[in-house]
Amino acid sequence: MTTVRHWTGKEVRALRTAKRMSVREFAAHLGVSARIVSRWEAAGERIHPRPVNQAALDTSLARSNADVRARFSLLVATSTGLEDSEAPGGRVFRHPADGKRMLLIPAGTFLSGPDNQPMWLPGFYIDAHPTTNVEYARFVEVTGHRPPLHWDDGPDARATHPVVSVNWHDAQAYAIWAGKALPTAAQWEKAARGAYGDVYPWGGHTGARYCNTRDSGVGTTTPVDAYPAGTSPFGVLDLCGNVWEWSTTVGSPGSYLRKGGSFAHPISDCAPFRASEAAADVIADDTGFRCVVG
Repeated sequence: MTTVRHWTGKEVRALRTAKRMSVREFAAHLGVSARIVSRWEAAGERIHPRPVNQAALDTSLARSNADVRARFSLLVATSTGLEDSEAPGGRVFRHPADGKRMLLIPAGTFLSGPDNQPMWLPGFYIDAHPTTNVEYARFVEVTGHRPPLHWDDGPDARATHPVVSVNWHDAQAYAIWAGKALPTAAQWEKAARGAYGDVYPWGGHTGARYCNTRDSGVGTTTPVDAYPAGTSPFGVLDLCGNVWEWSTTVGSPGSYLRKGGSFAHPISDCAPFRASEAAADVIADDTGFRCVVG
């Protein structure tokens, strides 16, 4: 059973996010005001709720289902780094080549596709978020690989946004350099939906606070950590909307499947069981990638 010895604002935010609740919903759930929850979260590790509220948080976590507890554990781990290691073996590790946190997707069956057909996959690790401009810049600097055409003055203006305008070959080159691989469409879908066939990473409902889609009205990319409410059951961020992500699953000859939708598409197109086929040499301002190991 997941437990917390001393709650801080950081764990409060992780539990609320794991439960897919708004500040107002979570405050009502605990029996406190929304202003108090906001104050806890803003203060992070600098604040400890009063004992009566710690007890309420203990009860909330203890009564949560297994998926919520798993999301909570991963959110706490990825925010503190306490479970980071330099080699696979736990739920979270920091890859030695590109420094990215990767999260374990355990072996087992998950419900796949629009008809929720059971599919078994071996365990693997997946990047916690898409490859960003600053991460891709390190690859370009080390290897001399051509940068995206829109980098007129370098990647710094949108350092934590996902890199875009990379074709499948560019993404594959990064993966090889990092000692990783691009995910299969099935691996990507399991990381997004969990084991039980959720329509979206956060459940079955929709809303602008979960991801960056056309419905959100942003019209361009956002930082990869901008939508914590959209975290998947395994703790993976930014899987729906923002940018399409390349996979290794072949479509028609010379083409590969992309997953996740983008800022330019309605949220219905971003459901993880859907895919878009694109030629390997396509360069688009709403297409990026993330990697897997194992």
